[in-house]
Amino acid sequence: MKKNFPLIFIILGLCALLLGAFIGVLSSFVYLYPDFLKDVIPFNQLRPMHTTTVVSWIILTATGGIYFYLTKLEKIPLYSANLGKAHLLIFILTAFGIYYSFLSGKMGGREYLEYFPLLTIPILLGWLLFGINFFKTMAGKVKNWPVYYWMWGTGIIFMIYHLSESHFWIFSNIRNDYIKDLSIQWKSYGSFVGSWNLLVYGTAIYLMAKIKGDDSIGRGKISFFFYFLGLTNLMFGWAHHTYIVPTAPWIRYVAYGVSMTEWIIFIQIIYSWGKSLSKEKKNTHLLVYRFLIASELWVFLNLTLALLMSIPAFNYFTHGTHITVAHSMGTTIGINTTILLASVSYIVSKLVKSKGLETQKVVTYGFYIFNVSLLLFWFALIAGGVFKAIWMVNESNSSYGALQESSAPIFLAFIIAGCILFISMLMMIIPMIKRLLSHCSEESEE
Repeated sequence: MKKNFPLIFIILGLCALLLGAFIGVLSSFVYLYPDFLKDVIPFNQLRPMHTTTVVSWIILTATGGIYFYLTKLEKIPLYSANLGKAHLLIFILTAFGIYYSFLSGKMGGREYLEYFPLLTIPILLGWLLFGINFFKTMAGKVKNWPVYYWMWGTGIIFMIYHLSESHFWIFSNIRNDYIKDLSIQWKSYGSFVGSWNLLVYGTAIYLMAKIKGDDSIGRGKISFFFYFLGLTNLMFGWAHHTYIVPTAPWIRYVAYGVSMTEWIIFIQIIYSWGKSLSKEKKNTHLLVYRFLIASELWVFLNLTLALLMSIPAFNYFTHGTHITVAHSMGTTIGINTTILLASVSYIVSKLVKSKGLETQKVVTYGFYIFNVSLLLFWFALIAGGVFKAIWMVNESNSSYGALQESSAPIFLAFIIAGCILFISMLMMIIPMIKRLLSHCSEESEE
């Protein structure tokens, strides 16, 4: 595999985003037509396939970006290109195993990781190779690390641990204790998300530092405070997910407070950066700037929703409804995806040594359609959640079928917005893939 493997990671990530979005569109039709694709691939297989594919987009693109930034832009000699290529190959082969597991119905895993559990072993091996490569590359070669290096390194370490932790249920002494099993399951998932957030947010700070041409962004007190806050959130912020586990209420409140504070600090970092950026630098990296500002908007929207969800009386009725899904989608697509698309846009601009994708009107149109359709998609999910919450309060007055029938216009809006969202992704991502493919044959740094 002599090709530039960091770019292959990113290309596969972009393909995963398109595939995950397409599977999501197919899944959405089930809300209006329950028998849709039931005899081909039922919803209980489509849903985890969608979730896993979208998570793969985040992991692959963040990973490829880190490899690219270290070797191509920072000119740090990689400890072993062969380890990086082995990492990529393991993930590719494991992907085939995961999709076979879903399509054949031979799953057996838990929520969000529903593929056959043994497939986690090669995934962990890939992360271990990534960790060895990262720290061997950095150790002794780079001193006085900026915050994004710490975020990437910490994210890799905790990803290995929490992915392992999410499978502790295979041990009978944990599986047979319901409360312990449930607590560990949701604790590991929250920390698993926190681990990839360190990779993604580290990428955002890296981009802000490079676009401004001022590395103090990566070395300032606020950035390091954000890092330690994110690390605290990774370790303890999961507690607000375990509402059904008997625990002291203050634990959940503290956990929610930590996670909300993290977002507030991130908004402040992006806002201060955007305000201090000169017009010339904004125009030079216009698409990257737009994506990062869009992520700030989505952080604000999700922060507002999350604050409402943190109110116990409100959460009692919203937990498990489409409002929770809106929060998840807003985070995954609105925040993580916009940051990673900013990363891909920046990489493309460095490869072509020009404005890159800004000159392509289809990408610009795609950007605006993406954000508008995502906003409609988000509001439709919230509306669906409100309808269900009202039904739960008055469930004795109508059947679940009546709820579904009354929610049909909302689900139709949800499907239409989802289809437009997918089209907008095609408008942005296909040009990105074409640009990356044209540079894929370049040798990666050894």
